[in-house]
Amino acid sequence: MLTLKVIGQDTEKVLKGLEKKHFKNAKETIDEVLTLDRERRTTQAELDATLAKSKQHAAMIGKLMKENATNEVEKVKAEVATLKEKAKELQDKMDAAAAKVQEILYTIPNIPYDEVPEGATAEDNVVEKEGGVQTELPENALPHWELAKKYDLIDFDLGVKLTGAGFPVYKGKGAQLQRALINFFLDEARKAGYIEVMPPTLVNAASGYGTGQLPDKEGQMYHCQIDDFYLIPTAEVPVTNIYRDVILDEKQLPIKNCAYTQCFRREAGSYGKDVRGLNRLHEFSKVEIVRIDTPEHSKESHKEMLAHVEGLLQKLELPYRILRLCGGDMSFTAALCFDFEVYSEAQKRWLEVSSVSNFDTYQANRLKCRYRNADKKTELCHTLNGSALALPRIVAALLENNQTPQGIRIPKALVPYCGFDIID
Repeated sequence: MLTLKVIGQDTEKVLKGLEKKHFKNAKETIDEVLTLDRERRTTQAELDATLAKSKQHAAMIGKLMKENATNEVEKVKAEVATLKEKAKELQDKMDAAAAKVQEILYTIPNIPYDEVPEGATAEDNVVEKEGGVQTELPENALPHWELAKKYDLIDFDLGVKLTGAGFPVYKGKGAQLQRALINFFLDEARKAGYIEVMPPTLVNAASGYGTGQLPDKEGQMYHCQIDDFYLIPTAEVPVTNIYRDVILDEKQLPIKNCAYTQCFRREAGSYGKDVRGLNRLHEFSKVEIVRIDTPEHSKESHKEMLAHVEGLLQKLELPYRILRLCGGDMSFTAALCFDFEVYSEAQKRWLEVSSVSNFDTYQANRLKCRYRNADKKTELCHTLNGSALALPRIVAALLENNQTPQGIRIPKALVPYCGFDIID
């Protein structure tokens, strides 16, 4: 979340940033935060004065008792009791103001960097680059859901029987392809210096608040109400929360982690062609890369992460493009975000497969993730993460773009992981 220091000292910058993010009632919200914070600080000063006075009176009691000034002692004791009651009231008032400030801060999105383009929707995103291998498909090319049925790779109907729509069952070479991609992505991440972790796929509410999924995305997360656990929508949540309430040494940074997990999203409100086949699932596999860095180096880290994801798509021989997201299409927590999309020749549309984001200090402030610099001062870290990669639409594009009259060709980089070079 935004720090009170930034909101107080750079109010106009914050308001302009929130306007770019298309955050409604920004001025009213920021004014309320600043008013409550002034109230909290005023109350704190009054509380400190009351406690100091109470301490002075308490010290007088011992002196008066030595002087046998009984009447004075009782009078001072009564004054101390009154001061303690006032202190309690002030403490409650201050705590209420602080809690309200915290509650409001959780609802305010991150402000975007200056290089984030203006815009309200995905149509306003800027195409930074296109690349990869362009494909020409045979006549009567099939979409991936028909290819999956033809080659017995994925059973969508069985998934509906076992769970519901959006929970496919991978079979035979379809399951092998999934596992091959997971291992390929993890190996590539390790080669790039990322340390692999295997986190839980259930997290507590504190973890959800730490990375900003709560309260913003509560309706999109599966919630286990009895235990108050949430199924993760991405490995970003547990991996970044490893560093919650941690003070790192500057020499440890940047920290680079990767993780494979199953991910769960309710995707409420999704419908139509966008949810056909693998296009939008409730459960899916994903490899995530996460970095914890210093403010001075985080933009360089972001560039390195973008290059890593682009390299994966190049090795998979897929046509891709990189989008710089506009303010209105960015996530709640991001300060700068690039999306990667692959082109589906059979569907004739672009499919998002990765978002690579820099969150500046926004998540770190929620997490209390800090580092101690060379001057022994404690500062907030920057956090970054990206999909590297999400599997469903990668699988969809691989099946569709590599179909031939002989079968579905496997990219060379994946053959050692699959154990076969064609699906026939």
